[in-house]
Amino acid sequence: AAVPQAAAPRAADLKEDELVVLDADSRQPLPRELGELIAAARAVQGRAYAPYSGFAVGAAVRLGDGRIFTGANVENASYGLAVCAERTAVLAAVLAGGRQVVAVAVCTSLWPPAAPCGMCRQTLAEFAHDAEVVLCSPSGPAQRTRLSVLLPHAFRPADLEQFAEQTAPVGRPKRRP
Repeated sequence: AAVPQAAAPRAADLKEDELVVLDADSRQPLPRELGELIAAARAVQGRAYAPYSGFAVGAAVRLGDGRIFTGANVENASYGLAVCAERTAVLAAVLAGGRQVVAVAVCTSLWPPAAPCGMCRQTLAEFAHDAEVVLCSPSGPAQRTRLSVLLPHAFRPADLEQFAEQTAPVGRPKRRP
């Protein structure tokens, strides 16, 4: 049986002022699509399970088809088993059939906001060629960057394909993962 995911807030359900977010550098309003993504990340931050660190994180990813999926960090008494918000959002998108992340918003209670960890950056790189990344706090402006800036030399599926081609025995068909 499918487990329903809590839906990201729809733009129609949000107040207009929740969709207007200023760029921290230019002080100009961000595009509405980014405002929707930020509102979704801010909304889900409160669902984080962070009893050990107290560091609640919310994330939202937008797919190429426009769908938004959210995630929050879930900690564990065995610290290494914690799952970050960005990865839970990506996993929810993948489980719904999504494969192309075009933008991500991450909400932390810091200023400046925290960026995704290395594991989250690599997970994003699996499903996003060069997504826009927006870092925000529960209120106030947001910082914009790109995945290629956060992870300039990402290890991607194409690297495995190149390896398979380079290591295939002569005369045997090349393997594709």
